[in-house]
Amino acid sequence: MTDNPLQDLHDALRDSSPPKYKNFEPVIIRGALATRVLVVAKTRIEGTWAAYVDAVPGVNHDVEQYEVLEYGTKLPEQIARFLFPMFADKEYAR
Repeated sequence: MTDNPLQDLHDALRDSSPPKYKNFEPVIIRGALATRVLVVAKTRIEGTWAAYVDAVPGVNHDVEQYEVLEYGTKLPEQIARFLFPMFADKEYAR
């Protein structure tokens, strides 16, 4: 167990998944639009990705990125693709 409940949940779900999904590790990339505003993109097991934005305390972005993924607002595809061009070859999650 870690100090991050989202990571613990992710680990538990991965451990109970069918064998072909056990090795899936999502790619998470974040950027700071300002000290207290993060954008975070994450790949999904089905091969798509999505990006989210939210205000954060600005104390520890390593921890705050998980809060953005859980509670942030999903970005429109056009904005997400502008901010995360490295996912150009992947479908944006609906």
